Amino acid sequence: MSTGPRRALPDRRAHELFEIQARERPEAIAAVHGDRQLTYRELNARANQLARALVARGVTREAVVGVMTERNLDWLTAVLAIFKAGGAYLPIEPHFPTERIAKMVSRAGAKLVLTQPLIEAAYEEGLAASDLGIAVARDQLAYIYFTSGSTGEPKGAMCEHLGFLNHLLAKIDDLIIGEGTVVAQIAPQCFDISLWQLIAALLVGGRTLLVEQEIVLDAGRFIDKIAQAKVNIVQVVPSYLDLLVSYLTQHPRDFADLRYVVATGESLKKDLVERWFAVQPRIKLVNAYGLTETSDDTNHEIMDRPPAGERVPLGRPINNVRIDVVDEHLSPVALGEPGEIVFSGVCVGRGYINDPARTRSAFLPDPHRPGGRLYRSGDYGRWLPDGKLEFLGRRDSQVKISGFRIEIGEIESALVRLPGVRDGAVVVSNKQLIAFYSGAEPLDANALRKRLGEKLPTYMAPAAFHWRESLPLTDNGKTDRKALAALAAELTVAEQEREPPSTPTEQWLAAAWANVLGIPQEQIGRRDRFFDLGGTSLSALQLLIALDRALSFKELVAHPSLADQAMLIESRRLSVSEASAT
Repeated sequence: MSTGPRRALPDRRAHELFEIQARERPEAIAAVHGDRQLTYRELNARANQLARALVARGVTREAVVGVMTERNLDWLTAVLAIFKAGGAYLPIEPHFPTERIAKMVSRAGAKLVLTQPLIEAAYEEGLAASDLGIAVARDQLAYIYFTSGSTGEPKGAMCEHLGFLNHLLAKIDDLIIGEGTVVAQIAPQCFDISLWQLIAALLVGGRTLLVEQEIVLDAGRFIDKIAQAKVNIVQVVPSYLDLLVSYLTQHPRDFADLRYVVATGESLKKDLVERWFAVQPRIKLVNAYGLTETSDDTNHEIMDRPPAGERVPLGRPINNVRIDVVDEHLSPVALGEPGEIVFSGVCVGRGYINDPARTRSAFLPDPHRPGGRLYRSGDYGRWLPDGKLEFLGRRDSQVKISGFRIEIGEIESALVRLPGVRDGAVVVSNKQLIAFYSGAEPLDANALRKRLGEKLPTYMAPAAFHWRESLPLTDNGKTDRKALAALAAELTVAEQEREPPSTPTEQWLAAAWANVLGIPQEQIGRRDRFFDLGGTSLSALQLLIALDRALSFKELVAHPSLADQAMLIESRRLSVSEASAT
């Protein structure tokens, strides 16, 4: 057992601390997005006007309000407005499939969804810009984030204002966020880390920099932005950190202002930590760990050098958080012994909205602390002799792909509902989702991918689909996932005959694709499409770095086949050569 430092929390909510800053420094810059910026006074006034518009439309205590906008200043305004009105924030990624959005809105019971036009219309109503002063209790619902669910239905994790504020203040304390500190906001709205990135700096007189998505998708431009905007703190998933390290290895850069890089969302490997400090020895790296159900991060391991052990520890609990490592009976295990990680204290959320069965299975009365509650994470770990927590893996079918927590069962549930699919299973191979299915006959992989894309977010789409007359079974009649995982490792990502790369440029590109995708070069044909072979936005960035930006991200998306990319590069080289000749 380990308990974080005890910290007395103010009897105020996060938005009220922001209001204090708006009164104390009204003309200071609060937030920036592209060429737009808002002072504390302007942001607070807009949020107050929007909050009054929400109240006029019937928003009361804990009323769920969805926000479906891009990551911009109006998104920030909407989040603050919901808190001020006493409602609960529900983030909705505008690019999610319509069916998934409908499920989220229905399950959450949201009566109102704010879109860009609705927000802009509310500003035009000319409502009062002063603080509303609506009482918001510390145990009041603050927000709902949906995570992947094993039954095929996403789970809406509910967190209260006290846990939300505790996490914000832990970030402020541990990362030394204060007046003038610039925090980069880059995480998608559906990712719970987006919220602290958006709000924390505003509680203490700092500045939020919302980085445009097209810049995030270009490692070189992103690094330029971080340096030019004098960002002090940035948080990324390890796979994106890997891209940044690769780019900085080729293009060294000094950051005069950057103090902390926080890694979260995936297991952070020691090799990546070593590579980071090789290129940026002055900038501290933080391994942050937590779950949506525990009000985001619960552990911070702040490093100024690589760890001594083989694994990167998760560190100790943050303020007011208690963590136990337990056996199947919820009894604490001995020091160094593996067990399930469970949480108690102010971080523990309320449960899953309108889902009592799954709430009962994960949120339990604390058997060792009468009146307390604990959350069973499903993560396995152990305590190290120095009191730090070490992550050992998952106990269920959840995986992390590109920083997103994915329930394999949700993909499988959607897969088997497709016409022509009798049975299905999804495994992870080389950090990719590989789907196996049975049915009367093989189905077109592109059609399967398109149909799944109507039900699931892009990050949950399998990289490849393999048909079998029947799926292998274990002795007790269950799908043999170990056999499928072994089979996935042997199979090519696409099974059709391929026309091999023919020109030197195509062969050069194929080698780069193979290195980035982690597949043999001979499995890549000139007509293959990068994203059909399992490419993601992150691996696309890796490719652009490997090609030394011979292509842009937009060009890679517009010309996904290897032959088309090679032709574009060759035509560009020819134009440069002709220009030089003249």
